[in-house]
Amino acid sequence: MASLTLGLGLATLTACGGDASAGGDGEGGSTIDLVAYSTPETAYNEIEGLFAETPEGEGVEFSASYGPSGDQSRAVEAGQPADYVNFSLESDVTRLVDAGLVAEDWQDNEHDGIVADSVVVIVTRPGNPLDIQGWDDIVKPGVEIVSPNPGSSGGARWNILAAYGSVIAKGGSEADGEEYLTKFFENAVSLPGSARDALTSFTSGNGDVLISYENEAILARQNDAELDYIVPDETLLIETPAAVTEEADESATAWLDYLYTDEAQEIFRKYGYRPVVEGIEGEDVEGATDPADPFPTPKTLLTVGEDFGGWPDATTKFFDEEAGIVPKIQVETGATGE
Repeated sequence: MASLTLGLGLATLTACGGDASAGGDGEGGSTIDLVAYSTPETAYNEIEGLFAETPEGEGVEFSASYGPSGDQSRAVEAGQPADYVNFSLESDVTRLVDAGLVAEDWQDNEHDGIVADSVVVIVTRPGNPLDIQGWDDIVKPGVEIVSPNPGSSGGARWNILAAYGSVIAKGGSEADGEEYLTKFFENAVSLPGSARDALTSFTSGNGDVLISYENEAILARQNDAELDYIVPDETLLIETPAAVTEEADESATAWLDYLYTDEAQEIFRKYGYRPVVEGIEGEDVEGATDPADPFPTPKTLLTVGEDFGGWPDATTKFFDEEAGIVPKIQVETGATGE
C-alpha cells in the first residue's frame, strides 16, 4: 500500500504525464491546470487515470496544485494558471467569479456545483483514551485540540461552524455558541494552515483530538495512521464546490462532467467522500469505522444553507477580519495560528 504523504506545504505541485506547458497543448493533447484544496489529491490521482481511458480524456495531461483552500483561491485570483478549481468553500469560488475568472452560472448543474460531500468528525487517539463522545467533551479543561486555521483553511471554517452549530442544535443561544468557541480556541494547541497540515500535526503527536473531514480520517487510516474518529450526533455537511475557469478549453469541461459519472464518484467514495450522485454503493470502505456502513447518518446534520443563511452571511458573521466572531475570539484567546 502506498503511504500517504502527510507533510504537504502551502501548495503541493504535481505533474502527470509529461512536460506540456500549463493550459497549452502537449504532444498527446491538452493540459488541465487543476487547482484544489489540500485533501482530494489521492482521489484525483486515481480519477485522472480513469479519465485518460475515455475518448474525452485521451491524451489529456494534468498539472496539479494542492494547498489551503483560501490560499489557493487567492493565488488563482492573483494569476496562478487554473483550468479547473475545487475548493473547500463556495466563497473561494465566488472570489473568482467576482474577478471574472469563473462564470456566474458555475452552480447551474444538477448538483449545484458540488462534486463531493463529507462531514465534520472528531478524530481521537487509538482506542479513544479520553472517551470523547461529542462536542462537549473536547472543550473540557486539559483537552488539547488540533484544527486548521480559519484564516487560511476552508476545512477550519467547516469545523468552526459545526462546533458552533452543535450548541444551537441542542437549544443553546448565540451567546452560548460564542462561549463554546472561546473554550474551543482556549484548548487549541495547534492551528496549522490547512486540513492536511492539521492531520500531519496530529499524527506527529500534537493534541488529544483533531477536528477534520470524515474523508481525511478515513484516508489516514487507509494509510496506517494510528487514530480513531467519531461522527458527532450534531455535525455539518461539508459540500466541496468545483468549476472550470472562463479561459479553460473543452477538456476541462469534459473533466468536470466526468467527475459526476458513477466511475468517478465511486473513487471519491473509496477514499472516504460521500458521493453527490445517488445510488453509488461500491465495496466496503477501508479505513471507515464500519467499512460495511461507512457513512452513518448523524442525528442532526446541519448545512450552511439552511442553518447559517449561506456562505456569504456565514462568512460575514463568523470570519470577517474586522467584525467576525471568530477572528475576535482568536485574538482574545491568543489562538491566532501558526
